Amino acid sequence: MNRLLLAAYPEPYRSRQGEELLTCLAEAYPGRSWPPPREVAALVRAGVQARARGTVDDTTRPWWLDGVHLAALALAALALVPYLQDVWHWALHIDPGQHAIAFHFSGWYPWAEGPTRIRLLPYGLLPLGCLIALLRGRPWIALPAAAAMIWAGATSHGRTLFGDEGKAGLGYYGLGTPITAHDLVLSGTLCTACAVLTACRPSRLRRRSCRWLVPVVLAMYVAGGLHIISVSPTFQRGLFALEVAALIAAWVATASTGDYRWLIPVAAVAFIRTQAIVIQPQGFMQSLPDLVVLVLLIAPLPVLAITAQRRQGQALAE
Repeated sequence: MNRLLLAAYPEPYRSRQGEELLTCLAEAYPGRSWPPPREVAALVRAGVQARARGTVDDTTRPWWLDGVHLAALALAALALVPYLQDVWHWALHIDPGQHAIAFHFSGWYPWAEGPTRIRLLPYGLLPLGCLIALLRGRPWIALPAAAAMIWAGATSHGRTLFGDEGKAGLGYYGLGTPITAHDLVLSGTLCTACAVLTACRPSRLRRRSCRWLVPVVLAMYVAGGLHIISVSPTFQRGLFALEVAALIAAWVATASTGDYRWLIPVAAVAFIRTQAIVIQPQGFMQSLPDLVVLVLLIAPLPVLAITAQRRQGQALAE
């Protein structure tokens, strides 16, 4: 199990010092397959710092371009969240029955037994395709997928390729922000980010390994296999924990490098979720008071900015 901790470190570090680190852990904690929680946190933090320093040291691309790329990835993942169960069922030819997300019928699955038998596609295929293309550094493929998200959200009341039932259910994110496919701010912002990446020499973008899709597949398996939809408390708690972990990782990376690139995806997600609460306050889940939620969404932005400024000041003093 100790080898899982090495995934937090960049590949050059794993090839040079990975075995040495495993040996030290085995000697320090004999007979244990996993070190104590404090040691795990320290190792993960060191891995995030090593990745952050390696990212900043790579000068083949400007920091803001990498930040826009990270923001596009975060928005594509955010758009995919409510439809994890849909895509899993569609890929494995599973009829969800009563577990479908606010669908009036199950006939939009080509193999389902229903009164209509309409051959439509799940809306979640669009953000999933966008996410995969962005991971591989191909924004010119993600751009038409993001544009199709805008088209599907704007024409959802008609009989379109993706159908109304594929996007009818509310998608709740973390602190109770209601975002549906009808909210074109999310898809529009994602499309704009993809257009910027496409226009700025996509060959300069970072191409991430397909191994980053493993947690996406795992999330689809959990949501589809256990029928955990996005409005369930279990789903919300898990998503909130992931968001907190991502914010902590962004803070650790910013504190170790003084770079502002991690502020861009945090700002993009905060903007999308804040405008959804402001525009549709009647759809808010009221999990916490409105003011508390807005503060929690906006507070990470000045924290990251101040952290980056202080780190840069320390670097100049040294």
